[in-house]
Amino acid sequence: MSFDRKKSILKSASYSFETFGYKATTMEQVAKLAKVSKGTIYNFFKNKDELFFEVTKELLMEMKITAEKVIEPEASFGENTHRILFALLELRNTSSLMIKLIHEANYFKTPSVIQVMDELDNMIITIVKEKLQLAIDRKKIKPCDTEITSFVIIHFYYSLLFDWQQKNPPLSKEKIANLFQQFIVESLLINN
Repeated sequence: MSFDRKKSILKSASYSFETFGYKATTMEQVAKLAKVSKGTIYNFFKNKDELFFEVTKELLMEMKITAEKVIEPEASFGENTHRILFALLELRNTSSLMIKLIHEANYFKTPSVIQVMDELDNMIITIVKEKLQLAIDRKKIKPCDTEITSFVIIHFYYSLLFDWQQKNPPLSKEKIANLFQQFIVESLLINN
């Protein structure tokens, strides 16, 4: 079996970014972990940013797959949106790499990390916008500005899932679904 250098580099870089963060990861460190020379890394990636973006592309793909897996074609807009957001935000809160990136973006303001976090947030907004537009087209919900509405939906959901538990007991998945239905979905339904 041949040794796939690029795969080894990506796996080692992912481990390093997850463990030490973007700032503390060096190309020398990745080379050592991958058991290749530093020059070998530069045969595949021009710099640390390019390597970082390649690693985080896999994270974006994982998030897209996670969102697609939870969608049920016969479910309502509210049910599917709840499933998608719960799954994506849970992944965001349990992925070691995501946790490290969120911390680094918030505390160190690392530009490359902030760029990736913006891409992840934009991907979530795009998914919700698509679900909103589909529900509008099917005349299940009122026409609305999908950009603003998706922003509100995500931040409402994020607040229930994460902010609430900073000073209160965590809310159950069912309680979050009920509050989401009551305050967001019902206000969008056509027959209200």
